[in-house]
Amino acid sequence: MKIGYCTWGMPTVPVDTMIPFLAKLGYDGIELTVIPGYTTELSRLDRDERQRIARMLQEYHLELPAIAAQTSMIERNPETAAQHWKRLTDAVDLAVEWAQDGRPPAVDTTVGGTSEQWDELKPLLVERLGALVRYGEEHGVVIAAEPHVASMLDTPARVLELLQLIDSPYLKLNFDISHFNVQGIPINESVPALAPHTVHTHVKDERGVVPNFEFLIPGEGDFDYVAYLQAMRVAGYEGFITAEISIMVQRRPGYDPLAAADQTYRVLAQAFERAEIVR
Repeated sequence: MKIGYCTWGMPTVPVDTMIPFLAKLGYDGIELTVIPGYTTELSRLDRDERQRIARMLQEYHLELPAIAAQTSMIERNPETAAQHWKRLTDAVDLAVEWAQDGRPPAVDTTVGGTSEQWDELKPLLVERLGALVRYGEEHGVVIAAEPHVASMLDTPARVLELLQLIDSPYLKLNFDISHFNVQGIPINESVPALAPHTVHTHVKDERGVVPNFEFLIPGEGDFDYVAYLQAMRVAGYEGFITAEISIMVQRRPGYDPLAAADQTYRVLAQAFERAEIVR
């Protein structure tokens, strides 16, 4: 396993700052966020900038295991749904351009909706996500669906049902265990069920359970990273453990995205050492 960082927590940080900074800290890889509002959003990435970023990743020896393109899959307004489809397919095209050693990064996306809408919107989700997976397959890119607390894809049972309904090697998971932890689902339940279907991960810290919970910077909460890493190793996972800083944290007065990345690296590196995992 390796340590990665998602730039979800760095919406205003220029790429010329974030890439050297994360490399210097010791991260093995980076997940670039390309949704609107970010310095690396798709609309800002012309051909020259895409090539420049690819060269920077190579120069700083950072792998690119995934692209964060989180977008609702169940929008019912036709015009907005078309915009969402374009964003996701453009992210797949970008993944092809940013392939390293012939391996494109996965494209991560949440699915949207609420838990109560699972039965109502499941057919629409299967139709939309299935089409995206087929597009990904045509381009050799894995789509990584991310289960999320309070979304329509929020439990291991629903995740496994969705994977069965869209039976494709190009549909896997971006497994963020924090969304199960805050539902009171223990590591020894979520990891064995979902790790075998996982292509990429997110970790953060957290405290409490639904409805009274908060996401935190790694090191601030109760999450047992060592037990998690050991469980992932037992489950056979060998990819990136990628940290993500939540919107909850970003809303804090005086939030410092570079300080958060620094603290996160120290916490994860120590957990890797204590779990006796060689990167």
